Amino acid sequence: MATLIGDSKSAVQPSEEQQVVLDEQIGHIRVVTLNSPRKLNIISSKVVSRLAELFEKWEDEKEAEIIIIKGTGRAFSAGGDLKMFYEGKADESWIEVVYRMYWLLYHLHTYKKTLVAIVHGLAMGGGASFAVPSTFSVVTENTVFATPEAGFGFHTDCSFSYVLSHLPGHLGEYLALTGARFDGAEMVATGLATHYVPSKKLPELEKRLVSLSSGEREAVKASIEEFSIQVKPGEKSILNNIPLIDKCFSKDTVEEIIESLVAESNTEGNEWVKETIKTLKRSSPSGLKITLQSIRRGRKQILFECLKKEFRLTINTLRGLISNDMYEGIRAIMIEKDNSPKWNPLSLSEITEEKLELVFNPFKDEFELQLPEEGKIARWEGKYENSSYQKK
Repeated sequence: MATLIGDSKSAVQPSEEQQVVLDEQIGHIRVVTLNSPRKLNIISSKVVSRLAELFEKWEDEKEAEIIIIKGTGRAFSAGGDLKMFYEGKADESWIEVVYRMYWLLYHLHTYKKTLVAIVHGLAMGGGASFAVPSTFSVVTENTVFATPEAGFGFHTDCSFSYVLSHLPGHLGEYLALTGARFDGAEMVATGLATHYVPSKKLPELEKRLVSLSSGEREAVKASIEEFSIQVKPGEKSILNNIPLIDKCFSKDTVEEIIESLVAESNTEGNEWVKETIKTLKRSSPSGLKITLQSIRRGRKQILFECLKKEFRLTINTLRGLISNDMYEGIRAIMIEKDNSPKWNPLSLSEITEEKLELVFNPFKDEFELQLPEEGKIARWEGKYENSSYQKK
């Protein structure tokens, strides 16, 4: 049973099948807790199915006014269960799992009720996609955000080709290509989160939310602000290098981005550039090229279009249409952990524009991701506009 505070007689007792996701009802509050702490709350097919069921149910429930999502242990969610695809042990066909996940993402971005994500610990890739589109995203001093998919042969998925491409300047390209980590203060500064609350105050915050008489958003916001504090990124934050990031990551190709970084690497005070170059050079060439193209297209796309594009990219990557790097990356980094992936193609130059286009093309013989037209409206859009790092 999930426990928010005290003894809740209305808490729902989950079955064995649903223990990875706990849900609780306290008056007009609904709480969902990702509950696989030993696996850092990874998103399995069971998690996707259960979350989709709960969010749909609560959106239609008149009594449900505030939905809180959080994780147990050291993570909010470390992202998708990629081992499921590598080992071929999905409970359903993998196309169906991916399809359901993208429907869930659409639902979260367009949700009608007030969503509050309490992001304490790791929030990686698909896991972070449950937090960023929430009405209010609360982070702490222990929050770690990253989208590391390109590095192991995948692409920046789960709506992040939209989210990152709409960040100030070319910060989105930097985060997507390097998998660089942000802390809570950096998330708030760039609009990826709305509030910073010290972890010791989270129990009090949850009690305060439960005490509210309604889910009216201004009231929820005011309550969170009672416990939130103003924070600024530290002196070593990558956000202090925004001009240089814009200069290098605005280039047209991955090759040109690396060349630009190399040219800057000998300048005093740019030590982080050398590490960035190392990161890009050890990453999957196909993952980098697909990701950059996806982020660039995302700049001109609305959420609805980005989700459909990412669905295609995911299916085509799982099929190994132009490369099996994703499986090799999972093997080297997550399964055997030798950290010595054998990328194929081995070089960026081998991935031509014609080959790259294959993974972006609409399906000819199968269904596309079908979303309602209202999916074109993204509540997250413009969320970062008041960011202290908005490009002027």
